[in-house]
Amino acid sequence: MRLLHKTIIVTGAGSGIGEGIARRLAEEGAKVVVNDIDAAQGRKVTDSIGSAGGQASFFAADVTQSEQVRQLVAHALSTFGRLDVMVNNAGWTHRNQPALEVSEDDFDRCYAVNVKSIYLSTIHAAPVFRAQGGGSFINIASTAGVRPRPGLTWYNGSKGAVITTSKSLAAELGPDQIRVNCINPVFNPDTGLSAEFAGGSMEGPEGEVRRSRFLASIPLGRFSSALDVANAALYLASDEAAFISGVCIEVDGGRCV
Repeated sequence: MRLLHKTIIVTGAGSGIGEGIARRLAEEGAKVVVNDIDAAQGRKVTDSIGSAGGQASFFAADVTQSEQVRQLVAHALSTFGRLDVMVNNAGWTHRNQPALEVSEDDFDRCYAVNVKSIYLSTIHAAPVFRAQGGGSFINIASTAGVRPRPGLTWYNGSKGAVITTSKSLAAELGPDQIRVNCINPVFNPDTGLSAEFAGGSMEGPEGEVRRSRFLASIPLGRFSSALDVANAALYLASDEAAFISGVCIEVDGGRCV
């Protein structure tokens, strides 16, 4: 049990990568706060973790709203007595399309979910970590922030901001024994946002062309899975990574080489 006695919040944990992270951390003994704006999905994941013998509690919160993030952190403290790690996984993307065609509303939402959420989690969780003598943030960014390509320009920029912000926070919060790290997954066709990333469905002849084109860019020859990302999060959340801060782990099969 590599995470025994640790309490961990995972945002956007009702499905996809966030669900995979929540399940994997619970398997290793963590007390997990499952967060999502979709209450039905979040409770389903929470119940599943409990049925498997793990400890989990669900809390619905919009990570773009300060008061709701404050309440999310307070829920972790009131339910499990402490907070050791915050995994900022919740994310959103505009559809794959020319930069000039992305609406202002889509731009604002992209930066609110992907970047403002990091600000809010830091504002509300960092004081808790300081009071406890340390803690850890794990921010799920993307290979798009390292190796951007046309069609997702504003999304790429938001994930680049997450990466740079994480490194800056690692330097600033390090004296308080607060670690800040990133994980950069490559494309995962099983997430709810896959069609937006790819510019269309991954089904049918056209989808197969999109899939094959993207797959050819990954040296290890497959897409990432939720478990791939979850295992990286497990390492960064564990005491094995006690001296690791300010790094970005590309979970990408070599795409960014």
